[in-house]
Amino acid sequence: MPWKHWSSESLGIALAILAAFGFSFKAIFVKLAYAVPQAVPVDAITLLSLRMLFALPFFVVIGLHASRSAAPLSRGDWLTLSALGLLGYYGASILDFIGLGYISAGLERLILFTYPTLTVLIGVVFMGKTLRAREVGALLLSYAGIGLVFFHDLEFAGETRAVLLGAAFVFASSLSYALYLAGSGEMIKRLGSARFTALAMLVSVLATELHFFASRPLSALRQPPAIYGYGAAMAILSTVLPVFLQSAAIRRIGAGRSVMIGTLGPMLTIAFAWLLLDEPLSLVQLAGAALVLAGVWLISRH
Repeated sequence: MPWKHWSSESLGIALAILAAFGFSFKAIFVKLAYAVPQAVPVDAITLLSLRMLFALPFFVVIGLHASRSAAPLSRGDWLTLSALGLLGYYGASILDFIGLGYISAGLERLILFTYPTLTVLIGVVFMGKTLRAREVGALLLSYAGIGLVFFHDLEFAGETRAVLLGAAFVFASSLSYALYLAGSGEMIKRLGSARFTALAMLVSVLATELHFFASRPLSALRQPPAIYGYGAAMAILSTVLPVFLQSAAIRRIGAGRSVMIGTLGPMLTIAFAWLLLDEPLSLVQLAGAALVLAGVWLISRH
């Protein structure tokens, strides 16, 4: 197999690119699931519940394997894990799924990609870090780019309230994920990335299913085969595989370079949304995407 002869750096870059492909398809799968014809379209919590159920066996196996010879977790560890799991995989996902019901997949992905700049701002506001000139420039570039694509979507959709509402939900999702990232560094150092990710994901699965059973009848899980297919695809191709591909890439090339390669994600989502969802593709949208990616590059290149 040719990759067995690759250097660690080359393999890390390839893994990061594959992770970007996986993450970029999540919004596409959600939009395709919402478009499946049926009397009552699938809703966000039901779709997220299916995604989590399909992903559950993988994270149980990974969590058990990573915890075999590890020290047991303290009560404080479980409390921290629970809070981070609620923020990173349950909270961010449900807000994102709701937002995708109102805005295009391309705009959703760009708004989600504010998480690196939001993580920096959280460090400034809550952790006493200093905001440097490079980071100010990154913020200005990112939000200028989102503004361009936002007004493009307003013109295309013609429904100001829907675009505003969807953008607000997705921005809240990005903020939730940024809080998860800002708080997870110390836990990842202590537990290891595989164990931490699997356990945080299990917390998220539990929260998602509790939300589902508290708000929906069990019969809501009876969906057309296409919905199950999209749920399984999201679980495997856009959750389990890219999460661990990205972790493996970070081990080989570092977090900064992995994030920079991950900036392929919004461009891939915009391209696939154009090809598969017939979403419009314009120079304004591409210019906005370029500004957002330039901001992420500035914030992550060191």
